[in-house]
Order: sequence, then C-alpha cells, then structure tokens
Amino acid sequence: MLIFLGILFAVAPAVIWMTLARTRPIGLAIGGTLLAGAGLLISVQWGWIDVPGPDAHLLFAALAPLLIACGVRREGRHGNHPPPPRWTFRRNGAIGFLATQFALTLLVGLGYALLLSEGSDAPPSTALPALPPRISIAAEGIGCGSGGCYREATVTGEDGMSRPEIIRELGLQQENCRASGWLLDWRDVCVGARDNGKNVIVYAAWGY
Repeated sequence: MLIFLGILFAVAPAVIWMTLARTRPIGLAIGGTLLAGAGLLISVQWGWIDVPGPDAHLLFAALAPLLIACGVRREGRHGNHPPPPRWTFRRNGAIGFLATQFALTLLVGLGYALLLSEGSDAPPSTALPALPPRISIAAEGIGCGSGGCYREATVTGEDGMSRPEIIRELGLQQENCRASGWLLDWRDVCVGARDNGKNVIVYAAWGY
C-alpha cells in the first residue's frame, strides 16, 4: 500500500499537467520534466538513490506546483484564444489537489522532524562505511545510551591483519561527520572505528 501511495505521489503532478496543457511544445517540455522528477523520486523511494527521502518528498511537493504554474503562465502568453470554461474548472481542481498534497507533505515532514528531535532512532545501515574487499562484517546491531542511539558492526579482516591495520584500511583513524539531511534532519551522522582489545568496532552515531 505504501509503495502504491509513493508512486501515486510522484506521478500525480504529471497527470495533473496532462489535463491542463494546451500546447504541444510547452506541454511536452513541462510534462517530460515532471516525469523525470517523478522517476528520481521513485528511485529515492526504492533506495536506488541514496538521499534523504523526507527532504526529497518535500522538495518535490514544493517544486512541482511551481513548474506547473510556470507552464500555465507561459502557455497563456502564447495562446491565441482564451481557455475554455472546463479548463478553468480543471485548473481550480489542480490548485486544490497540489495545495493539499504540499500541506500533507509539510505536516508529515514536521512530524518526522519532531520524532528526530527525540533521538530514539539509530542511523540506517547505509550510514556505515563500505568495506574494502579484505574486510567483512561479523555482526551488526543497534545500541542506545545517554547520547542517543547508534549503529555498530564488528568487522574482521583476512588472516594476519591486525586491528590497527583494519582501521587504517577502513580510513577511520579519526571520526568523520557529515550532514544527514538537507531540510528536515539537521543532525550530523558521525562514523568511526574503535579497537576494543579483541575486535574492531565500526559505528555510526548522531552528532548534535
């Protein structure tokens, strides 16, 4: 059900534009752009593009109506005849639908941001660094402490690799932090490695 709703969210602006377009050149240009944006958003939904999903949905919900409005305005400048009455009804319906879509996306996004502020979630598995061929994950888990929740993995190297060599191979002699999101998630995700005397632990934790 969520997959269907995600696809519907992505393609709805393109479908709406098909009901409003009145000229072939502008109609194809705007429609193609909206379909390209829908394809990118669906790729984010399915995890094919690694970007913050809530931020991507909010940007799409804001930019798609602007693009449609630009298309309508440009067609109005180039049109030889005023639009028929039915087109005005379709336009008003499109405005209502897109405004509702944006408002719901904004409310869900704000709720998501509030949940993030509680610090009860751990960074996703994708926050952990990609491992070189000579190193593999032996175990992975989630833990929580006073500073919030974190994700960690026990990694092992090929026979003969010492724990300091594994850390150097991973390039994690020092903790590295990067932005987790663009708009809704202002936290940093920090990745590092530590030697506990028996194993090398790679971790991803939120930085504030």
